[in-house]
Amino acid sequence: MGATAIQEWLDSYCGDRAGVTGGIVMLTNPADGGLVVAAEWPKQAAHDGVLLAAAKAAATDQSPVVQPLQGAAANQGGSARVISLPVRSGNRAIGAIALELPNDDAESRRATLLELERVAASLAAALDVANAPAQLDAASVLHFQAIVLSHDRFMGAATAFATELASAMHFDRVTVGFLNNGYTSVVAISHSAEFESKADVIRAIGEAMDEAIEQGVTIAYPAVNADRPQVTLAHAALARRQGGLACTIPLASNGRIFGAVTLHRASATALGKNELTRCEHLVCLVGPILDLKYSNERSWLRRLRQAARAAWDYMREPGHVKVKSAVCGATAVLAALMFVPVDYHVSAPARLEGSIQRVLVAPVDGFLRQAHVRPGDTVVADQVLVELAEQDMQLERRKWESELTQHESAYLSALAKSDRAQYAIARAKAGEARAQLELVEQQLARSRVRAPFAGIVIKGDLSQSLGAPVQRGEVLLTIAPADQFRLIVEVDERDIADVQAGQNGHLALAALPNSTLDFRVERVTPVATTREGRNFFEVEGTFDAATAKSLRPGLQGVAKIKAVDQPLAWILSHRFVDWLRITLWSWGA
Repeated sequence: MGATAIQEWLDSYCGDRAGVTGGIVMLTNPADGGLVVAAEWPKQAAHDGVLLAAAKAAATDQSPVVQPLQGAAANQGGSARVISLPVRSGNRAIGAIALELPNDDAESRRATLLELERVAASLAAALDVANAPAQLDAASVLHFQAIVLSHDRFMGAATAFATELASAMHFDRVTVGFLNNGYTSVVAISHSAEFESKADVIRAIGEAMDEAIEQGVTIAYPAVNADRPQVTLAHAALARRQGGLACTIPLASNGRIFGAVTLHRASATALGKNELTRCEHLVCLVGPILDLKYSNERSWLRRLRQAARAAWDYMREPGHVKVKSAVCGATAVLAALMFVPVDYHVSAPARLEGSIQRVLVAPVDGFLRQAHVRPGDTVVADQVLVELAEQDMQLERRKWESELTQHESAYLSALAKSDRAQYAIARAKAGEARAQLELVEQQLARSRVRAPFAGIVIKGDLSQSLGAPVQRGEVLLTIAPADQFRLIVEVDERDIADVQAGQNGHLALAALPNSTLDFRVERVTPVATTREGRNFFEVEGTFDAATAKSLRPGLQGVAKIKAVDQPLAWILSHRFVDWLRITLWSWGA
């Protein structure tokens, strides 16, 4: 804060306070330690040296001075007082303030002293910032860096840095912005986490940041270094909009400008050179940490895009002959390799099924009595697997046995009486009863469902359905051989032209991800199947006997069928090329 700024401050303070008839500010001269007049109000009016004496007395004694104003300068009626207060910065005396006030009561003087103490403290803080050395000590730097590093998220770190910088350097607002797609976006404002409601001000601050970033220098309005011509249109507009001064310091890391910090102070006083230098040093030392936090929170796609852009800019720079030659050579080799035929495999989902799958159904209508096996159980040939309730069939058998006995007795009686007609009728009815009895006997035999061959139960858990009714033909169990399998590969219709019988392949099962099984394509089903929005063909494959022993029906995985070798460029692009051909053809006439 220069002499002009102190004079403006004293003029504003004394002019706004009613009853003040004079004032003076004295500061310590760093050269000889004496006191010099920095500002007085009204100008060139020291009031017979009374204000000077009071200010010197307060600075010497380092205590407030209150004394009546005497002599020619006293008001008529003999009533005026001089109040003087020392100005201190920490433990260091830097000057004094003296004011001429009306001779009022003790309570008013006490209130005036309290207000003057507050004013002296704010003046000392402003003088301390303005006169501080340009270089920063290690403690200040570590303090700001610790504040930034104490936050895990970038937004919190940027807001904390802006708030601390505003408090330490006595700015009304500090704004942090980062470059995004060539334009600066405001990401943090001091003492505020929400700034959507200030859209117009944020837009003006962003334009000021862009102005400083495009020129690559610190811009202050009003200017600090008038010998440096700069474009300050956006800063001038921002200063007129919000009042006071505006200054923007670019943020840089590794020679790359990635953002800016804009400072605002409501006072129209220009920044001091030392003050601006301190701010630049802080921004320079803390900026790379903010850039690192911002980079860590970006998506991998944005990081990849930035790395590609940096590599492209590096290649466009003059020089780097060896690097450019190596890149060109690697590109040529890669392009050549794209047209060299390599192994081409058709990948598709696959599942295991038994080579023979026998479905066991309910032979008659009835009720489920007992289930002896569950899925996963191994069975032998002719083993009883399921039993149906026999009560109804037993009653039916007794009924037909009774009728058969009755009809046999009737035709024997007719035979004894030589009644041919009655004999024929009774014998026919006896034959009918005998046939019905044989049918019931067969149904009783079939009420025990037996395994048709040795194998494993792969479907049908009836243990929770005992006593439930079943209908004739209803599926009860499914059995498959335990060591004979076939592989079903669901090949997409776009790849079926590359698959033929006799080709070899490899299978990776979800249950055995660390090993692959070899198989051979036996048959390509000529009819497509549609399921879950996919249109595919079922390709059957077989394993050798040694491989099949370790498998189970129902396992699923991914199969790769070895097709004709193709260039790498074709393998990578044929799906898109085929889609493009179909699309263009469908659009054509």
